[in-house]
Amino acid sequence: MATVAERELPEPEPDDLLAVGEVARRTGVAVSALHYYETLGLISSTRTPTNQRRYRRHMIRRISLIVIAKRLGIPLATVAGLLAPLPMDRMPTRAEWQRISKAWKRTLQERRRILEALEHELTGCIGCGCLSMKACRLLNPDDELSREGPGARRVE
Repeated sequence: MATVAERELPEPEPDDLLAVGEVARRTGVAVSALHYYETLGLISSTRTPTNQRRYRRHMIRRISLIVIAKRLGIPLATVAGLLAPLPMDRMPTRAEWQRISKAWKRTLQERRRILEALEHELTGCIGCGCLSMKACRLLNPDDELSREGPGARRVE
């Protein structure tokens, strides 16, 4: 009798259907979060005749991108916009992934620019209108920024 290693197992197909628990185990994302992502239109599933969710194997890549984006502090609404051009019903082509990766790169570059500006501003005054630092008198004479509202005014 052949062992599992000796038997030829079929290659998994991108459209193979996986149970929600398997997707949760593979991605490290809670089942409730998968359901939430689905309500936001970030991912999609099909239903079995007994109404159980099944996800196409290629959804794992989308979910992984969502997880990474969350770690980077990218809002889910932004993620939805970035993933919107990708098809849900089939595995994206190489060209589609390249287009989406360029969009992600632009988003990350903009976030990097904002973080670098914040880092630069933190070495002095962030222009919040508080007048608590000596430099504020130079950068924000007469507390002019207070008229623009609360919080940091010069970061963006």
